[in-house]
Amino acid sequence: MKWRVIPFAEYGAFMNMAIDEAVSESVAAGGPPTIRFYGWNPSAVSIGYFQSLEKEVDLHRCRFEGVDVVRRRTGGGAVYHDRSGEITYSIIGKEELFPKDILASYRLICGHIVDSLAFLGIQSEFKPINDIIVNGKKISGNAQTRRGGVLLQHGTILFSVDVDRMFSLLKVSDEKIKDKMIASVKERVTSISLQRTVSRELVLEALLGGFTKGKVFRLGELERTEFDPASKIAESRYKRDEWNSMR
Repeated sequence: MKWRVIPFAEYGAFMNMAIDEAVSESVAAGGPPTIRFYGWNPSAVSIGYFQSLEKEVDLHRCRFEGVDVVRRRTGGGAVYHDRSGEITYSIIGKEELFPKDILASYRLICGHIVDSLAFLGIQSEFKPINDIIVNGKKISGNAQTRRGGVLLQHGTILFSVDVDRMFSLLKVSDEKIKDKMIASVKERVTSISLQRTVSRELVLEALLGGFTKGKVFRLGELERTEFDPASKIAESRYKRDEWNSMR
């Protein structure tokens, strides 16, 4: 089985989610299993499929700051995706390529991140169900969905972290509680930059090595038969209030 690896590229939030969906449809139709690395331009907040947009996100603040807001197809909590502070991956393949057990599949895929960080001299470990930690602090969060016989997992690798900005965009009603939450997150979250002085380019090289370890792969790009549907999906789903405000 030969994997396709799509090198790092930046897109807006709506297009990023639409590309993951379009590639999932391509894989379901017989396309190659795909690993993609991407960034968010502009910075964005994504919320989990089951979350309430109004309860989780300060929409007025996001609009003022020029931050996109999008609902994912995967579960989990609200995430701030900083353009300069984060690298995101998605891995998409037929379900039979992965363990049936959800925890086992998370362990396998998150192991690629552990391997990648090891290339940078950063020792990390998988913390069930879907986190990677370094010295007890979270450096990566991940989410997964399975639809139509295809597994999609995407996740974040923190290059740097701006907790104050993150909480200025997420909604916490009580300022005292917010202050405690910010202090707590600062204690529980770390980033590559806090562990090692390395460039983003070197991090991307490490991620390529970690995710392709033991795989036959080729570097590729999105096909027109994926990009064009993704553009339509972005317009018809991810940019629409009916989708993002559905809960």
